[in-house]
Amino acid sequence: MRIDRRGMIGAALAGGSAALAPARARTADAAPQRRRGFDNQRIPDLGDGRFLNPLMAGDHPDPTILKDGKDYYMTFSTFDSYPGLVIWHSRDLLNWQPVGAALTRNIGSVWAPELCKHGGRYFLYVPTKGPNTSWVIWADRIEGPWSDPVDLNLPNHIDPGHAVGEDGSRWLFLSGGDRVRLSDDGLRRIGEPEHVHDPWRYPAGAIVEGFSPEGPKITRHNGWFYLVTAVGGTAGPPTGHMVIAARSRSLHGPWENCPHNPLVRTTSSQEKWWSRGHATLVEGPAGDWWSVYHGYENGYWTLGRQTLLDPVEWTADGWFAMRGGDLSRPIPAPRGGSRSGPHGMALSDPFQTLELGRKWNFFRPAPDEAGRARVADGSLFLAARGTAPSSSSPLLLIAGDQAYRFECEIEVAAGGTAGLILFYDDRLYCGLGFDADRFVTHQYGIERARPANPHGRRMRMRVTNDRHIVTYDTSGDGGRTWTRFDRGMEVSGYHHNVRGGFLMLRPGLYSAGAGEARFTDFRFEALA
Repeated sequence: MRIDRRGMIGAALAGGSAALAPARARTADAAPQRRRGFDNQRIPDLGDGRFLNPLMAGDHPDPTILKDGKDYYMTFSTFDSYPGLVIWHSRDLLNWQPVGAALTRNIGSVWAPELCKHGGRYFLYVPTKGPNTSWVIWADRIEGPWSDPVDLNLPNHIDPGHAVGEDGSRWLFLSGGDRVRLSDDGLRRIGEPEHVHDPWRYPAGAIVEGFSPEGPKITRHNGWFYLVTAVGGTAGPPTGHMVIAARSRSLHGPWENCPHNPLVRTTSSQEKWWSRGHATLVEGPAGDWWSVYHGYENGYWTLGRQTLLDPVEWTADGWFAMRGGDLSRPIPAPRGGSRSGPHGMALSDPFQTLELGRKWNFFRPAPDEAGRARVADGSLFLAARGTAPSSSSPLLLIAGDQAYRFECEIEVAAGGTAGLILFYDDRLYCGLGFDADRFVTHQYGIERARPANPHGRRMRMRVTNDRHIVTYDTSGDGGRTWTRFDRGMEVSGYHHNVRGGFLMLRPGLYSAGAGEARFTDFRFEALA
């Protein structure tokens, strides 16, 4: 899935401004050998004092990061997945472990949240689509419990960035160069949004998705407030998204645009990471500086926007630069931190506990959705809903590797249908299900065929996604022998630039029709 080389950007800025960087030729296939973690999943830490992006593989877009003493916390846009806003913890900026989900009630599709701490309390500012507004939730401990969402009634803006002025006032900076004041307790807005900054604009002729100034993040450093913004559109052409900056001595302006803009941008379709942008600055454990932002992996829009880590250097003119290049090569790891645990988590699940939020998420759940799932005797029991994956609110995982396999023992009730799927949204998915008599094949979000099922109401099923080539295998003897199912797929087009929604293609399971489906011994394995 390559784009035309004519999509390269090499236009220079006029009037003495910095030129857009020339293409750094390096193919996506030249990455060094990775280390592997749980279930053979790729991890960033190379174990030799270096790391290799992505920092968070798979769909972890719009990262918001908080330094809290020696601890770091990070969360991401979770859109229609609930429980949502899973918070991750690290002490070295490199190895991350999940804490749990902060948002349990479906308040809409969650876009670009902001995690911050003020006055000893943690806050999450959460913009949503459908309804279009922003919310705030808070907790006295990062582990929760988190409050019920409070509607801030901000219908025309996304991507809130929390900031505290030199006078102690609290603000949310918003998309489009606007901001709105917050009450001292941070739980309501005061007045209407106001326009305070015109972000730097790329030169005419740049190949972008659109101007779309969004993701404003404020960092205070050495007497300056730095406003870091994303422009160029978050998807579309790989060369579109970028990171820009402005600064001011006061949070109330005036703001001057950085003369070195754009600070980060994909300049060639041959680079490893596409559409890089939406950055936040953070101080590392040793006092050095870093940035987290997202990008699409070359050829793998299906994995969604993945979180990237880029070293930051403060320059003599009081600005800063990103020094990681195109992020295709190993980079010296952050220094000074302590490793809080192994990176990531196992996606395999023996179903001893019900890991909703931390591991599994429902897609666009109804208020009573969590009541459908229970674990007992080493199995997940999932009550049926709807007639197909599109109406069943399936349970989904985030897989971050280009190739992987997952399998499970499945037993359906009389009148029930269940199976394994690769799910983008309720109109674009594929998978294999079955009832007592027949298989049901799903392709392109529709039912395609119903061949006879020789196994009855119980079988083991396996799905392999090998770099967008999908195959299915079934077994009637618990996985001792397998039969290849006579229908495969190619799924490289299951992504945002085809369907919209900013999601990823996620492995999962569904239960439809009647009764409860029983899922036992779920195994996941990333393939090198």
